[in-house]
Amino acid sequence: MFFDGKHSETSNKFIKNSPSMLNNIFGTEDVTPMWVADMDFVIANPIKEELLRLANRAQFAYEFDSESVFNAISKWFKKRHALELKTENFTQVSGVLTGIALLIRELTQEGEGILIQSPAYHQFAKVIQTANRKLVKSPLEIVDGNYQMNIEDIENKLSAPDINLMILCNPHNPVGRVWKKDELIELTEIANKHNVTIISDEIHADIIYEGHTFTSLMQIDPEHHISLIGSPSKTFGLQSISNGYIYTENQNLHQRVKAASSSMYLDHGNAFTTFATIAAYEHGEEWLDQLIEYLSGNLSWIKNFLSTELPEVKASPVEGTYQIWLDFNDLNLEGDRLIEVFGTAGFGASPGTWFDSNATSFARVNFAIPLSEIQKTFIALKQTLADINTHASSTNGASKKQACC
Repeated sequence: MFFDGKHSETSNKFIKNSPSMLNNIFGTEDVTPMWVADMDFVIANPIKEELLRLANRAQFAYEFDSESVFNAISKWFKKRHALELKTENFTQVSGVLTGIALLIRELTQEGEGILIQSPAYHQFAKVIQTANRKLVKSPLEIVDGNYQMNIEDIENKLSAPDINLMILCNPHNPVGRVWKKDELIELTEIANKHNVTIISDEIHADIIYEGHTFTSLMQIDPEHHISLIGSPSKTFGLQSISNGYIYTENQNLHQRVKAASSSMYLDHGNAFTTFATIAAYEHGEEWLDQLIEYLSGNLSWIKNFLSTELPEVKASPVEGTYQIWLDFNDLNLEGDRLIEVFGTAGFGASPGTWFDSNATSFARVNFAIPLSEIQKTFIALKQTLADINTHASSTNGASKKQACC
């Protein structure tokens, strides 16, 4: 299968492989990089062939075809998620985070608060705070071992007069929840009650596992809220050449967002982005089905390994995304000490504090890598933890002998 084995060439400049970044985070370059939410797999052949066609054409005059892109996205979501999207209600931007940053500036004023649910994708805090807006957190609750929205806390915070915007992450990064329809209905009812607009980041919408169903906010209330659902980056491994697409059926919001995007020339795609996106959505479904099957196998192996070999490390149930949220509290490891252990083991996970300052004993692991790499790193982590326990036991024993003599 084409997901097995290492595919990345050593000549790449991928952020996840950056020596300076790895040294800065883990104190060593010798780690398996599982800290960036991208994939270490070869893209689908139809996308590759389309990119090669463009490169071989060797002409790159002005060329924009957003209509074909929006048509491809609409057909994809109708087939994949039974979601009806009207092509005229899309706005193209240069990326999902760019879209969120634009919406923050367009829909709020400096000093106003914006709500997120923590732990949360760490770039949300950056785009909020660098826009001189106030970051407001509503912590997710753990109920019967699974993360849930704290509806009472959300309503309490959205009732504040200076909060007019909320960022929802669905599926949620980093905890892997796929929010259910009834949860989204309750959330939108609260938001509408307090005149709060929800921006729903749905970039992981296609990475859903058996037994779970993705429900877009646009299936609940497309008139009052906004969704960023059109980036193929996470689904098809196109992070460095993909755009983002904003959708709402509120015509006032749509016209404002479209005008803002156009005024900054953010709506101009390039040929590689345009035709890669069309190829992905029109011809990438078979590849995606195989990817999800492979990711499901990776996830099953991790869950089984933790339950049998490292039961002290708890994993949140993963319903969507290719990230798993790990809890090291039972090992009494946190903060710099936990990251030091990761560096020793070559276990290149994202520190939990990136997603919540209180998550000092947590880590996020990207498992969209070859299974052999996952097995190697988790086994090395187990060995490192065993070595630490052995050292601690021998040290305690030596101390007792010295004390008694």
